Amino acid sequence: MSSLTPVALRTPPATPIPPAAAAPPVPAYPWNRRVLRGAGTVVTRVAAIAVLAAVWEVFPRLGLVDATFLPPLSEVLSAWWQLVLSGELIDHARASLTRSLAGFGLAVVVAIPLGLLIGWYKPVANLLNPVLELFRNTAALALLPVFVLILGLGETSKIAIIFYACAWPILLNTVSGVRTVDPLLIKSARSLGLGPLRLFQKVILPAAVPTIFTGIRLAGAYSILILIAAEMVGAKAGLGYLINYAQYNFAVPDMYAGIITISAIGLVVNQLLVLTERRFSTWRTTN
Repeated sequence: MSSLTPVALRTPPATPIPPAAAAPPVPAYPWNRRVLRGAGTVVTRVAAIAVLAAVWEVFPRLGLVDATFLPPLSEVLSAWWQLVLSGELIDHARASLTRSLAGFGLAVVVAIPLGLLIGWYKPVANLLNPVLELFRNTAALALLPVFVLILGLGETSKIAIIFYACAWPILLNTVSGVRTVDPLLIKSARSLGLGPLRLFQKVILPAAVPTIFTGIRLAGAYSILILIAAEMVGAKAGLGYLINYAQYNFAVPDMYAGIITISAIGLVVNQLLVLTERRFSTWRTTN
């Protein structure tokens, strides 16, 4: 009797399955997002200005507004260019910028140290608060006749009124910036052994920078606005004088040319202050 020998079924060895190819990592380009976002913002702003310019040009020509009092934008730009070629606009702008920067610079130099003292040292705050509360609620233009009577119609009175108007937003924002620093941040710094001077230098001042620059930007706008009003009283040069003179002589395109120049200067000054703020706030985390 023959025995049956079982035959082992041999299964072929399993072929190793290669791992799925991993998808290549998608490179992150945050600068692309920033560029696209910035381009979108620029396009939006340019579009808004273009619409305003188109309305200004078309409405007077269609008779929707009286072209005598609001000439088309092309006529205003033509008058602006003629003022530039004659050098008149440049002379007026130079006179205005000199006064504005002088008053604004003095306000920055005086108001920031004073605000830091008032915000950090309570004895100084207790001494000066009554005087500050008295004058902070007095409008600068209300005191313009007083400055003219005391300092005359020359450059001194105009620079002084600009200094007065610019000092308040810088001073008040500096005081607020110092007083609103996070108390936990101060306690942590003191627990690390920082003395009063180092604490103020390393913690208080950097934390107050954004609020201080808010006041500086407000003061930059005030320096232009108050200057124009001051130049309309007893000035012989400046953009305010140009606008007032053009109005009295019914040179309406020249008047609007001066207004456009003031707006452009204000925009440039604000952008320069924004860039300066970013330069001094590089320690902050931006999203």
